[in-house]
Amino acid sequence: MSRNLQRLLDIMATLRDPQRGCPWDQEQTFRTIVPHTIEEAYEVADAIESGDMQAVKDELGDLLFQVVFYAQMAREQGAFDFDAIAAQISDKMIRRHPHVFGDQAVATVSDQSRRWEEHKAGERAAKAAAEGKAPSALDGVITGLPALTRALKLQKRAARVGFDWTEAEQILDKVEEEIGEVRAEIQALKRDPARVQDEMGDLLFVLVNLARRLEVEPETALRGANAKFERRFRRIEAALAAQGRRPEQATLDEMEALWQQAKAQERAAAGE
Repeated sequence: MSRNLQRLLDIMATLRDPQRGCPWDQEQTFRTIVPHTIEEAYEVADAIESGDMQAVKDELGDLLFQVVFYAQMAREQGAFDFDAIAAQISDKMIRRHPHVFGDQAVATVSDQSRRWEEHKAGERAAKAAAEGKAPSALDGVITGLPALTRALKLQKRAARVGFDWTEAEQILDKVEEEIGEVRAEIQALKRDPARVQDEMGDLLFVLVNLARRLEVEPETALRGANAKFERRFRRIEAALAAQGRRPEQATLDEMEALWQQAKAQERAAAGE
């Protein structure tokens, strides 16, 4: 084990020490740390998006600390430790890469990906059998994932067993159908919020499916759209500030005009 990794493990053990540790770290549990782990994973993604490698290094350190935190709590319970975590993932990677660590051969990346999925499917089937459950193509798609990511994973799993549209146009037809159903719920004489929510969920789900068929990562696409919205809205705020006004003092039409101006400026800067 490297000196710095051992140092990190020792720091974590000290933070959790009942006598001389940190009160906040001492009272944490597996459940209370989960939100921090999720946040750190997103901060890694944000740093990568920014292209700032110093920030990527920093955020990866924060994410590693989360793993070390879990390992220390598990060690205190006598369940496992950091070394056991490293050993298990090492064994799994070797098992799933027989073409690298064994005598199998793969000709292409797609062939390798197919074998990887076949191996994982075998592992899931074995787990289901051990638990006395009927195996499903959807086994292992955890409910704790962000809804957008989980929708994509569910669709990919279903597609592997043939439950899938083959053309983007077919999915576009479904998008239009779902928009019609949302519109019908909005225009209903007595609007039912639960029905509106249900139809909106269907629309979002099929939009994820369209992104998948077009080989667009929906989470990445939405992150880009969020960044674009923030960038353009800040331009609206700046333009209004130059007039001595705030957004709430402007009309929607005025802000829409400034939005279109910001959009045109971005496209001109990009040479479009």
